[in-house]
Amino acid sequence: MKLPIEFQEQMKKLLKEEYQEYLESFARPAHSALRVNTGKITVEEFLEKTRWSLRPVPWVSNGFYYSAECLSKEGAPQLSKHPFYYAGLYYLQEPSAMTPASRLPVRPGDRVLDLCAAPGGKATELAARLQGKGMLLANDISNSRAKALLKNLELQGVENLLVTSEDSARLMDAYPEFFDGILLDAPCSGEGMFRKEPSMLSDWEQRGPAYYAPIQRTLIRQARQMLRPGGYLLYSTCTFSVEENEEVIGGFLEEYPDMELCQVEPYEDFSPGISGGGRDLSACVHIFPHRMEGEGHFLALMRRKEDSGDWQPERKTTKEKDGFQTAQKLPEAAAEFLSHISRDWSGGRFFCRQDQVYYLAPGVEPAAGLRYLRTGLWAGTVKKGRFEPSQALAMTLGAAEFDVVLDLSLEDERVCRYLKGETVPLAPGEADGRKGWLLVCVEGFPLGFGKAAGTMVKNKYYAGWRMV
Repeated sequence: MKLPIEFQEQMKKLLKEEYQEYLESFARPAHSALRVNTGKITVEEFLEKTRWSLRPVPWVSNGFYYSAECLSKEGAPQLSKHPFYYAGLYYLQEPSAMTPASRLPVRPGDRVLDLCAAPGGKATELAARLQGKGMLLANDISNSRAKALLKNLELQGVENLLVTSEDSARLMDAYPEFFDGILLDAPCSGEGMFRKEPSMLSDWEQRGPAYYAPIQRTLIRQARQMLRPGGYLLYSTCTFSVEENEEVIGGFLEEYPDMELCQVEPYEDFSPGISGGGRDLSACVHIFPHRMEGEGHFLALMRRKEDSGDWQPERKTTKEKDGFQTAQKLPEAAAEFLSHISRDWSGGRFFCRQDQVYYLAPGVEPAAGLRYLRTGLWAGTVKKGRFEPSQALAMTLGAAEFDVVLDLSLEDERVCRYLKGETVPLAPGEADGRKGWLLVCVEGFPLGFGKAAGTMVKNKYYAGWRMV
């Protein structure tokens, strides 16, 4: 790989005697990894259920390396087409990219913002750590990328979510001093991804650190305006550039003295940040591919200092006319379908937009005037007096929550048939011979809905997610 001369000089200055070792890392292959979705399954249960020979990512408790050799002697299954992937039990993610979401302090019930969230690797982990309580707002300014973000969140069974495609300035106006935690994985020059994605070299030559640094400075200022006193902001990039990393953080801390740099949860091969300008930035973290089994990354964790007195966070709610704030009466067909789900919905509220039915979990607070791709859990659609449940609703359920379940073993050929959108036959005694809606599962984990009719199940798996 031919690296730009300017980049080589930058890395020589940064790494000094380690520079040659860094160059040698390009001869080694990039690492493949998966992250267990602990919102659906524990790590221990996942390992027991899969029995794949995975190797832990040592600095992320639910991350695991995989390869064709380590998964099975017969050859690795294609993990993006495995039924457990469609059940949302794991997310395929580069191991270093798992780090930021693992280091932002998040507790169930918090209000969390992922400001530049697509395609969703970090947002899905933040959601899993919320354990269905509180609120996750996942945003990406690119509408097409935000759609991919939405799919990944819904595939992983997240229901306490808002997904937007907005300029961060509009979010700042809608949610001042609102969030307990904010992850800003900022757009960057991508130097840490050159080994994995060599195509980024041409982008670096056209738009290097000098292009991205002003964008990063704007984004981090806007993120701070949305952070409540006492809340945490984690800034990350997948680049090595001091201009995009330490200089952004140092300037930000100088501009906002109410922000303090915090120590990132340590790992022995993390490299400290580069101090300068009279400021100690060693609490920042660099991940270098010659020192760790992953690509390049940078992290800085900061906390906004508490105000004096008994400050209370502003609850930013919508106006009545926007149809979010007040619970609405459900259409009869929707209410009848939801009666088959053993869940207490009373803590949140339902609302309807034309023929679409949504549920806002407790603590999920939309704001007026924003472009939402998803406002809470999309429950389904009312068509000609009938209710069609959504794929998103199926993915939030446990098998025990629906009254009629078709639970298939992993070896059952009907699993792939269902995921491909085909009609599925019923064996004698399955689904108790009942007609109507049922939840199709694999090994106890929902895949989607179907409709039993005699000895067959009419496939209701969402067409846009089908296995091809």
